[in-house]
Amino acid sequence: MTSTTRRAPSGERATRKRTAIVRAAHKLFLEQGFGTGMDHIAAEAGVSKVTVYNHFAGKEELFTEVVNDALEQALGRTMRAMQERLRSGDDLREVLTATARDWVEGLVQPEVLALRALITAEARRFPELGRAWREQGPDRFAGPLAAALDARDDLDIPDMDLAITQFYALVLYPHIVHSAYGDRLDPRLTDDLITKGVDMFLTYYRKGPHTGSGGEPRRSPE
Repeated sequence: MTSTTRRAPSGERATRKRTAIVRAAHKLFLEQGFGTGMDHIAAEAGVSKVTVYNHFAGKEELFTEVVNDALEQALGRTMRAMQERLRSGDDLREVLTATARDWVEGLVQPEVLALRALITAEARRFPELGRAWREQGPDRFAGPLAAALDARDDLDIPDMDLAITQFYALVLYPHIVHSAYGDRLDPRLTDDLITKGVDMFLTYYRKGPHTGSGGEPRRSPE
């Protein structure tokens, strides 16, 4: 039976077992890598191997659930906070700045970085793992952010996908790159990258002529 047709156990007891399996898998994946056995995961969770397979079709599906769970813990609150800020009509600069700060805090946690490194190592064999990371990581913010940016009368964004990628590159990716090598950026540089990155992004896409710090008007791409 495939993962799309299999009916996972339900009920409070089944939920507790599923949670125990995911926690055990998270621990062992980080300690032993993707090669850890399902029997070891079952033993760590205190359930039978059959129970593990009742909930998950295989190791890849279980690892995807581990990734989803970790990113929900790291970014779920940030997502809800961003949506609430957008609904309340707060200043867009403040929304983007606060969201970026929460992204950095969530995604540079050691366990989250370790999972990302493991996904990178296995992505060639199991591309679905990388897809799960992208969908549950910053990409989950792309839709609400795009809608908020598109609704602004003072912004001109002809290519929204490009703009979102540029925003990530300004405020988030430097922290991920440095943290992946064990070098967390200091708080002052972290704050400067975020606040100035937000300003650069909004200034570039603001309608009308703009002047930079040197007084020169911004030139439109030819």
